[in-house]
Amino acid sequence: MNASVTGSSEQRMKLQYGVAQADQCRDFAIGPHRERIWARLREIDTHMVRLFLFDKGAPDHLKEWEVFAAYVEAVLNVGAKPMMTFAKFQPPFDDPWSVRAFAERSADVVRRCIDQWGGEAVRDWYWCVWNEPNNGWISDGGLPFEQYRRIYEEVAQAVLKQLDPHLDGRKPLIGGPAVEGFPNFWWDWPWRFVNEIDNALIGFVDWHRYADWRDAGEHGAPQDESTYRALIASQALDYQFRSRAIGRQVRGREILNICGELNCHSHYTAPVRERFNFSIFGATFYVAALLNLMRGEADAEMFWVGTETSGGYGMLDQHGQPKPAFHAKKLCTQYVQYGDAISFAPWDRENSSIDAVVARGSGGRLSAVVVHLNDKTESHSVTNLDQDLLDCEFALKIDEGTGNRVVSGKCDGKVMFEGYGVAAVTNVAPSEAKEGFTF
Repeated sequence: MNASVTGSSEQRMKLQYGVAQADQCRDFAIGPHRERIWARLREIDTHMVRLFLFDKGAPDHLKEWEVFAAYVEAVLNVGAKPMMTFAKFQPPFDDPWSVRAFAERSADVVRRCIDQWGGEAVRDWYWCVWNEPNNGWISDGGLPFEQYRRIYEEVAQAVLKQLDPHLDGRKPLIGGPAVEGFPNFWWDWPWRFVNEIDNALIGFVDWHRYADWRDAGEHGAPQDESTYRALIASQALDYQFRSRAIGRQVRGREILNICGELNCHSHYTAPVRERFNFSIFGATFYVAALLNLMRGEADAEMFWVGTETSGGYGMLDQHGQPKPAFHAKKLCTQYVQYGDAISFAPWDRENSSIDAVVARGSGGRLSAVVVHLNDKTESHSVTNLDQDLLDCEFALKIDEGTGNRVVSGKCDGKVMFEGYGVAAVTNVAPSEAKEGFTF
């Protein structure tokens, strides 16, 4: 990395960090360790939490309102905004009565939320219509866009009717299509969503992306684990490309660009997911994806998922105990904050196994978050990223040599990685960083 980003154009960090809470939300909301979980989510600067209705084991808002309200209160206790996902209804999806009933149920959720938390609060929440309509596994064979558009418009109009008296000129934060990123022609969905639906009904575009769903050697994936991991790691760049493509479509429309679901791997069995998502490798991939979402100027991201007892996705277990993805994200969120001036490792750098973001924040804070995207032991100079980083005396790191923990020490201008890993170098001592930052 001989090239320097010093003097290169900077941009403002606009990415808001978040998580999804889905199938196993009870531990997060009403479990015995919920307060520990909330504290953990505050540590990673969680601004948005995705909740589900009408699927994923969510409580029936008519029969179990107190439970559903506890889910919402948990999000508010974290200090975040909820994204309510009206996930689905049972087919046939083209039945007008079923569509109307779904819209009425969705609007009733909004109405009851306004009754309980007030219109001034609820108008700033997010309302997502459907979950992965192009995914045949999730949406009972999948929907054609034309059917989804009819559902979306009816739901959005019903929700807007509830929100409108409280908006005070604001645009409603209703969105979709929560498109799954693997199928061919996935791009049709965000493009048609923005260009074929009245933009007065759209506050955000929600899109999903995982690196892969195959195990090593499955369906043409490389058999060798090291080679397969390198292939997966290379796909972090696609988060930038997709974010930029969607950003171009929504520019000037007052529509947010949200990566509403991401993780490393989505294999159909939990053991394979765990091997990737619970590893240092998976944690490194996630932070590499975050850097590319920042580059692509996405507005928000939501890791799948925050908390779970089992399943192979969660960054926290039901007791609030963290996996590597939590530790890696914490390094990123504590030292690259909303509103910072940020710049990135240059495209023409010699060593493509490193990616990095340099962040300048309030009070003279200067930091760099560096990701190491191969399995070798290597040392890298941080001053090649920005000469001012020579003044950063603190280094924190998680890699395949540290295991599931962050180690800290003095920075001598270089960072040593043992395999895949994430590091932060900073001029702020860990004890002086945001409240809750401890190792």
